[in-house]
Amino acid sequence: MTGSVLAMAHDERADLADLLEALSPEQWEHPSLCEGWTVRDVVAHMISYEEHGPRDLVRRLAATRFRPWKLNEAALADYADLGPDELVRFLRNHLDPQGSTAAFGGRVGLVDALIHHQDIRRPLGLARTVPAERLRVALPFAVTAVPLRGFWKARGVRLVATDVGWSRGRGPEAAGPGEAVLMTMAGRRGIARELSGPGATILTDRLG
Repeated sequence: MTGSVLAMAHDERADLADLLEALSPEQWEHPSLCEGWTVRDVVAHMISYEEHGPRDLVRRLAATRFRPWKLNEAALADYADLGPDELVRFLRNHLDPQGSTAAFGGRVGLVDALIHHQDIRRPLGLARTVPAERLRVALPFAVTAVPLRGFWKARGVRLVATDVGWSRGRGPEAAGPGEAVLMTMAGRRGIARELSGPGATILTDRLG
């Protein structure tokens, strides 16, 4: 299974690189679903953990004065000077997860790429159908993965991904496409409105 997950992560990154190569300069500066970040910021954030190990983690934590919630900002700063062409080139050269993104058999790299891919596509109005096999791996991992902690965001609600045959939890049901369920577990605002059932109302009120 590990090999196939790594292959999925590779393919997800390749799909994202294809999209990025087609974006205009204006689209690169468009706001993403990540609050305060443009599309360019999201891509820089994605690659900022590639090839980095424990030593870099300590260095970045030190730069934040050991405030873990500032870690993403410190990592992003390391790649702040790269332009779109350089970011795409880096991504093309790192389609296979390395460093921390290779953890859990590549699941970190797959889920990170999948969520950030949608962070970019959704605000730009560029819908796509996420391959079902990638969602079937990403959904259960997102339940407990740090820092997503989907189980906490969806506490007291039964999530049902109607298109890929996946469910978890107990309580009022929130059902819909697996991509929307995943993005809801990632805490993205407004996505729970795309789900149906009494649980969807709870999640909408909780997450915004």
